This record gives sequence, C-alpha cells and structure tokens, in this order.
Amino acid sequence: MTSSDWHSGDARAAADTNQADLLASPAPPAVTAQGARLEIDGERVRNGLAQLVLTLVKLLHELLERQAIARMDSGSLTDEEIERLGTTLMRQAEELRRVQEVFGLEDEDLNIDLGPLGRLL
Repeated sequence: MTSSDWHSGDARAAADTNQADLLASPAPPAVTAQGARLEIDGERVRNGLAQLVLTLVKLLHELLERQAIARMDSGSLTDEEIERLGTTLMRQAEELRRVQEVFGLEDEDLNIDLGPLGRLL
C-alpha cells in the first residue's frame, strides 16, 4: 500500500465517520450564509404544501375538463355519460373550492408563475 493509498483511505474513513455522525445527530437549525438563524414557520410550510398540491390537482381538473369537452365535441359520449361527467366535474370543482377556502387560497394563488413559460393556469 502506497502513501497516497493510505491517505485516500483515511479520507474515505473520515468522510464515512462524518456522514454517520451527521445521520445520528439531530438536525441543526437552518443557518443562512451570514450565520443568522433561519426561522421556519410550520404554518407557512403547511400552507405552501397545500398550495402546491392544490395547484397540481386544479391543473389535473382543468385537463380533465378539456378532455371531456373534446370527447363531447367528437360525439364519442352518450347523453348519460355526458351528464355523469358533468356532474362529477362540478362536484370536483366544488370540493377544490372548499379546500381552497380551508387554506385561505384564491385562484390567483394556484396560478404559479413559471418564468419565461408564463403562468401555469
């Protein structure tokens, strides 16, 4: 074993030890580059997650509506299927609105800005 092999082996062992120590110890508070503590508000995190999930659900709902309209326009649905589909989509929209109210979110809150791609919804 050469000197360089021994040093690289020590470095790997030290890295493995540091990783094990990090996994075993509780997570330290988040710190910014300037060393100030970053305060994390659980309520904001919960609302942010709700906003993201509702945005995705609303996007899927709109895609389902567009697909339903395309199928109606093509004549591939019976009158009964159109009625059931319309009722289901209305109930889904009502439930989305109810959950939005629970989290205090407006439609604008669910329309994420994708930068150069524009708005999501």
